[in-house]
Amino acid sequence: MLKEPGPDGNEIETMIRIAARVPDHGKLQPWRFILYRGDMRHRVGELLAGRLEERDGPLTPGAREKELERFTRAPLVIGVISCPRESDKIPQWEMFLSAGAACMNLVHAAHALGFGANWITNWYSEDAEARRLLGLKPEERVAGFVHVGTVEGTRPDRPRPEPADVMSDYSGPEEA
Repeated sequence: MLKEPGPDGNEIETMIRIAARVPDHGKLQPWRFILYRGDMRHRVGELLAGRLEERDGPLTPGAREKELERFTRAPLVIGVISCPRESDKIPQWEMFLSAGAACMNLVHAAHALGFGANWITNWYSEDAEARRLLGLKPEERVAGFVHVGTVEGTRPDRPRPEPADVMSDYSGPEEA
């Protein structure tokens, strides 16, 4: 449901600037952004379809079409890439959380500029060869792919938990 127009160059720069304003213990910048746009989105689909077929065997026509369209469902897909840095003080999991926060800021920035945005991962985030095909280095991981475009139509919000169902007051250590 994300169609043209997508954000222009200035809007993309604004979104990235906002996305990068996240907790970053040690000022390590443990993330980077890859823009998938224009015809390269179709190329990504071809690469992903080929990789899935290589990995799992022949695809049905429907499954092949699904892979070919993965990065064309929005005019812009921004890969938020977790880039671990060497540090004696900052644990790797904190760096990954920082990249996740960049994803959330990116989604908020897109919405604030009047666009829609979806944050996804999918099978290719966990496949080393697919990550390479998507432009990641071996030590990097996907925090998310944020699809950005103009919202077409309306979509009902998905069910959300009631606050009382997901919070509690601290009552001491858990029993072993």
